Amino acid sequence: MKKKSLLALAATGLAMSSVLAACGGNDDSKDSSGGDEKAGFKVGMVTDTGGVDDKSFNQSAWEGIQKFGKDNDLKEGTGYKYLQSAKQSDYQPNLQQLARAKYDLILGIGFLMAEDIGKVADQFKDNNFALVDMVVDKPNVASIVFKENEGSFLVGVVAGLTTKSDKVGFVGGVNSDLIKKFESGFKAGVKAVNPKADIEVQYAEDFNAAEKGQAIASGMYGKKVDVIYHAAGGTGQGVFTEAKNRKKNGEDVWVIGVDRDQVEEGMPENVTLTSMVKRVDTAVEQVAKDTKDGNFPAGKVVEFGLKDGGVDIAPSQDNVAKDVLTKVEDFKKQIIAGDIKVPATDDEYKEYEASLK
Repeated sequence: MKKKSLLALAATGLAMSSVLAACGGNDDSKDSSGGDEKAGFKVGMVTDTGGVDDKSFNQSAWEGIQKFGKDNDLKEGTGYKYLQSAKQSDYQPNLQQLARAKYDLILGIGFLMAEDIGKVADQFKDNNFALVDMVVDKPNVASIVFKENEGSFLVGVVAGLTTKSDKVGFVGGVNSDLIKKFESGFKAGVKAVNPKADIEVQYAEDFNAAEKGQAIASGMYGKKVDVIYHAAGGTGQGVFTEAKNRKKNGEDVWVIGVDRDQVEEGMPENVTLTSMVKRVDTAVEQVAKDTKDGNFPAGKVVEFGLKDGGVDIAPSQDNVAKDVLTKVEDFKKQIIAGDIKVPATDDEYKEYEASLK
């Protein structure tokens, strides 16, 4: 597949909204509004099971579509809408519902939807589909992917230089190639600045299990881990809950957020050290704009990394020491220049760690 890099991403302020409405195509999924527009451009989105209020990548994607819709005078529910998946078996019928309604662009959010979007793309060859976080090799599917390992490296540097116990943690949602990119990059960043640090890794095997996330975080903090980076969607909310509870009791613990700037999730106890932002919002907005302009990236991989602003450390950095931020900027420049190849897999991480010795 041909790769296409989008070099300019607009850093726009997004008006957040979590408007939920009546049921959609099946009893277990939610639809952002009723009705379908008979004329004009229409963009639809199918969420992963986390939903549009997951304070993570589903919400970020919906915010991008909302901005696109408003900028193009489209009406929510007709010009742009979402179908919420309560379970994985909702993916296919939700995608089919939007395809039958002749939406001009149908977005699937999350790698778990890859198989279903491939099947539906075969069924509806005249429709344009886009999938976030996984490559699907179909002529009518655009694959939107990110270099999460690069952004995770930067927050790993923050964790490695901030920890007082020399123990940091990583909480993943589902153990997969995608989340391994977060884990590998994070560990590499930690070790680049703090080779003696211990890194504990656990997976919840669920992106929507806050209680499980809290239990994992409790175990880590109990072992003197004082900084946890989560890449776990809604499960990560449990990490924030545990950190806030401990902060109330006087413990000095931190959480590093993911996908969006999660500073608000750490309030009022102020436990968010920083976040690794993944601009799903601007990515889906750009693909929607290209499609509307007649430039749908059919069958292509659209990739976003540090160089083109697709991933980065969050702008909320008040809890990060200035000398640490200086180090982060130094590493960022080296990664963009190609002087550092950030690992994205277990094997690449082992090679990277060995190179530091």
